[in-house]
Amino acid sequence: MNNDSLAACQRVIEYHFHDLTLLERALTHSSMKTSDMESNERLEFLGDSVLAMVIAQRIFEKYPHHAEGEMTKIKSVVVSRRMLAKVGKELSLYCYMTIGKGITTCRKIPQSVHGNVLEALIGAMYLDGGLAPAREFILRHLDDLIDLVEKDRHGANFKSLLQQHSQRHMNTTPSYRVINEHGPDHGKSFEVMAIIGGKEYGSGWGNNKKDAEQRAAQKTLEMLRHKSVIAEAEKARGSVEEA
Repeated sequence: MNNDSLAACQRVIEYHFHDLTLLERALTHSSMKTSDMESNERLEFLGDSVLAMVIAQRIFEKYPHHAEGEMTKIKSVVVSRRMLAKVGKELSLYCYMTIGKGITTCRKIPQSVHGNVLEALIGAMYLDGGLAPAREFILRHLDDLIDLVEKDRHGANFKSLLQQHSQRHMNTTPSYRVINEHGPDHGKSFEVMAIIGGKEYGSGWGNNKKDAEQRAAQKTLEMLRHKSVIAEAEKARGSVEEA
């Protein structure tokens, strides 16, 4: 890893390392691990804990009237694999990494790598400069997400809503089945079908099965609500005709 790449990374993360070997290790993927070179996995482990603590404290400070369960839900979304991968990708951290030849192009880099290197950098900052720079970096990139999640701008949990609806009105619980897959193993997308009482309803695509299930549940809810509106209209029309 050359000094120009390390310097560029430091400009992007807005932190200057006293010990550049920590930064170099944070940017070394496990596919490059040798007897002479340690990968970023241990730093990732440390960074995960530092990240969780900083976000938990920030949520605790921001929402003094929230119960433990509410704070836990917010934290779980903010530090999720999907969110961390999004931030890591936006910072283009993969451009400064040392990665094995099998996944060197941007298209082939799994989503997990983007989030993992972000955590490794947090761990490296913590060891290099203490909690203050790590906290500053974390909040610079994730503080706004806390507010977005708290205000539920990432959308409702459609699977939970569909389950409540189907149990209450259809006396059954929905299930989900993968009906289509597309793309290579490291970048598959899935199409999932929602099934209620043996009947197929809405389907949806996603970059992982959970996202696809959420979209299928959302589509199914729309279908069920539309069906309910039609039924109510038919009922109202029948009452008018009888009168």
